[in-house]
Amino acid sequence: MTWGVASMTAPLRRVALRAPGPGMLGADPEVWHYGASFDPARVVAEHAALVTLLRADGIEVLWMAGDDGGNADAVFTYDASLITPDGAVLMAPGKPLRAGEQELHRVFYAEHDIPLLGEIAAPGLAEAGDMFWLDPATLAVGRGFRTNQAGIEQLRAILGARGIEVEAFDLPYHAGPDACLHLLSLLSPVDDKTVLAHLPLLPVALHDAFSARGIALLAAPEGEFEASGGLSVNVLATAPGRCIMLDGFPETRALLEGAGIEVRVFDGRALCLACEGGPTCLTRPIRRDPS
Repeated sequence: MTWGVASMTAPLRRVALRAPGPGMLGADPEVWHYGASFDPARVVAEHAALVTLLRADGIEVLWMAGDDGGNADAVFTYDASLITPDGAVLMAPGKPLRAGEQELHRVFYAEHDIPLLGEIAAPGLAEAGDMFWLDPATLAVGRGFRTNQAGIEQLRAILGARGIEVEAFDLPYHAGPDACLHLLSLLSPVDDKTVLAHLPLLPVALHDAFSARGIALLAAPEGEFEASGGLSVNVLATAPGRCIMLDGFPETRALLEGAGIEVRVFDGRALCLACEGGPTCLTRPIRRDPS
C-alpha cells in the first residue's frame, strides 16, 4: 500500500504538500486574517526548509499542483481532506474563503489512484485540522467554528461503515470565529503514549479519553502558546518520539526533549506564525506505517 493513515505518530512515509502559490504570495493580510510578520518574500524559503526536514527523514513528498484559484490557505494541505486506511474523505472547509478547496484534493487523489470514501456536503462543514487519530479505530473531532454537527454526523456515517468510531469534543469560543482554533491548535501527539497539550483549553472529555488510554499529557508552556497563537503546540511527529516544530519556542522544545522527544525546528515566522498554520497544517499525511 502506498497510502493509508490511522495514527498521528507512526513512521511517516509519504506526504502531500502544496507550494505557496499566487493566492498566498499575493494575499491581502487583512482579508485572510494574517499577522504582521506575513512576508511573501520569505514564505517560499520557509516552506522549502520544512521540505528539507521531511526529506531528511526519508519521507516522500508528493505535490498538489494546479491553480490555487486565489486561495491563500491552500498551502495548508492538512485541512481539506482526511486519509484513512481505506481511502480519502473530502472535507467542506468552514472558513468561507476556503470554500471549495477540497476540489484541489479531489484532483490529487484521482491522479494518485487513491479511492474516495465520501465527502462532506452542505449544510455540513468540516476541516481536518479538527481531527486526529485517538487510536486506529477512533477519530477525535473538534466541534467548533470550522467543523459543525452536520459535518460530524456525515463523517460518522462515512467512517462508521468502515468500523471507525468518531468521538466529538466541543471547542471553546476563545478568540472567536475569525481566528483559527482547530482541535489540533490545542494538542499534538508526539509518541504512542505522549501528547503535547495546552491544558487550559483542552476539553475535559478529551482529557479523560487520553487518561483512559494511558496517554500522558505534557503541559505546554502557556506564555509560548499565547505568543504563538497556539502554534508552539503544532508539532508534526514523523515517527514515535521524533518531531518537527517551529523555531523560537525554547521552553516548549526543552519540555519535549526532557520527555525524550527528538526535536528539529525551522523558521516559520512569515509562513506559519503569520498565517495561523504550523508544520502539521502544512502536510497532508498520505502514508504512515500501521501501528
